[in-house]
Amino acid sequence: MSHDHPQSTEYAEAPYLELLARGAAAEAYDRPALLARADGAGPEALAALESARQLALRVRADLEGRRRREAELSALFETAHDLAGLRDLDAVLRAIVQRARSLLGTEVAYLSLNDPVAGDTYMRVTEGSVAARFQQLRLGMGEGLGGLVAQTARPYVTSSYFDDERFQHTRTIDTGVRDEGLVAILGVPLMLGSSVIGVLFAADRHSRVFAREEIALLGSFAAHAAVAIDTANLLAETRSALAELERANEIIRDHSAVLERASEVHDRLSELVLRGGGVHDVASAVSEVLDGTVEFADADSAAFAALELTGTDGHAVRDGRDWVATVAAGDEVLGALVLRGHPALDPVDRRTLERAAMVTSLLLLARRSAGEAEQRVRGELLDDLLDAPGRDPRLLRDRAARLRADLDAPHVVLAARIESPDDGTAERQTADRQRMGSAAAHLAATRHGLAATRDGGTVLLLPLGPADTPAEVARQLAKQLGGALHERVTVGASAPVEAPAARPGGIAEAYAEARRCLEALRLLGRPGEGAAAQDLGFLGLLLADTRDIEGFVDRTLGAVVAYDARRGTDLVRTLDAYFASGMSPARTKDDLHVHVNTVAQRLERIGRLLGPDWQCPARALEIQLALRLHLMSAAVRR
Repeated sequence: MSHDHPQSTEYAEAPYLELLARGAAAEAYDRPALLARADGAGPEALAALESARQLALRVRADLEGRRRREAELSALFETAHDLAGLRDLDAVLRAIVQRARSLLGTEVAYLSLNDPVAGDTYMRVTEGSVAARFQQLRLGMGEGLGGLVAQTARPYVTSSYFDDERFQHTRTIDTGVRDEGLVAILGVPLMLGSSVIGVLFAADRHSRVFAREEIALLGSFAAHAAVAIDTANLLAETRSALAELERANEIIRDHSAVLERASEVHDRLSELVLRGGGVHDVASAVSEVLDGTVEFADADSAAFAALELTGTDGHAVRDGRDWVATVAAGDEVLGALVLRGHPALDPVDRRTLERAAMVTSLLLLARRSAGEAEQRVRGELLDDLLDAPGRDPRLLRDRAARLRADLDAPHVVLAARIESPDDGTAERQTADRQRMGSAAAHLAATRHGLAATRDGGTVLLLPLGPADTPAEVARQLAKQLGGALHERVTVGASAPVEAPAARPGGIAEAYAEARRCLEALRLLGRPGEGAAAQDLGFLGLLLADTRDIEGFVDRTLGAVVAYDARRGTDLVRTLDAYFASGMSPARTKDDLHVHVNTVAQRLERIGRLLGPDWQCPARALEIQLALRLHLMSAAVRR
């Protein structure tokens, strides 16, 4: 028989509070209602229990989510701490994929890094992978899931890769993924600022839906991982800073009374350097150590101009109630660290401020553009080749080798100029030349060559491949620079320069020839093109230093001469008589004592050999000059 028991709201909630308190499983929350129903509870009591059950389950889910988030954050912070302690790039990468696989509980994790030279992304480290072909994959930008992540800088996830049409499937990538047996894949970008340096993946060999929280977690981990990779790559540049900090530590160890405080300063600044901290991070850390307010004043700021500095010798000096340590690199002043409101400062604290200024200068220098530094070095070497032909070839080879340039291989010298509008301002022309210099330096670096700004334009020294010609390189360079700058760029090329290191003076001569070719293109109304002397016909004979007469004759008339040699015909003599008669077939047949039809047949054959435009004025002039040179050469040989 059913009967109701009066139950208050507190009575209904009590068993669920107990379940929440001991962290019971979700199925245990059905038991209070079952017991009440068995005990004959009425509808109101059962409804109160059901309401309490729903509320308790929501509270349980919220607590579970909070615990899960807490565990994830703990793992993330532990991972970031571990990565900050690593020094070797390979160890960093292995730690990244191991932690990614552990955090998401996937069967496979792997990491690819972008190759800016090849324009693709390649597999660097894998964890849990068993397929060799998969471990050696390279993905073009936009190809596959990883290529799309690297191209768009956005995370992508698929629960069934081969059924997903969002990705550009290629045979190579699909074969590698199939060999590995992967089905569900999550990829997130490794970002440094706005640049993607690689992709971090987590994958399973079965269908799986990655939750939004998992995507966010891997993305957060990837952000720490990217910084760790950058730190490892910059370690060589920070070693000098660490050496300076170690020397500071040795001095401080001599003062046993302040050893603990000095060690704290050393550790804090070392950690900042290794994890890629900025100047404001250094200022904040030193503020804590010195129990004051430390600010960084940029050399161009009003705050820096207001300081009364007497030198840049690296020592901290008083400025009213403040202490100032100049941040400098050699004679170049980059700014200053200012400790506010400390009229007295003991020697140890002064040394701390000075070391912080030194670390700040190293951080600022480390973040300057590596490309700009390389551009300057390459330009200086090319300037020396052009201006100082008496340099020691051995030293030139050593300098070039550090830039991955081989000065014992054949090269071509190219003169390039951007075709800016004549009505452009001086500032516009200067900016155009700077853009041109940067683009040319980048292109030269990718081809293991050299580039420098000179004579209002740019000069390049590029290696010649076995199948390259100066003319082809010039045309390619004009197209590439023009496309990069969205302007017309005219390029003149020299004849090949064999082993520039062995004959440095030949570079200056080749540059003069390249400039003559450049100016000839502009005078001929061909701006925006690239060419070598051999492209300019008989004009090239006047421009080139080599005076390659045989080459000119062969390019212009070689097909006809070779035909006569093979067939025993008389096309060269017919051509000579045709031009001598004012290009009249009737007078030509009288001079050769043949029928006019014979002359017509020979001229038709000549046209097939030389091309349909052989009788146009400009082409006819070149052919006549080549004919005269050929006949003179033949007479000399006889």
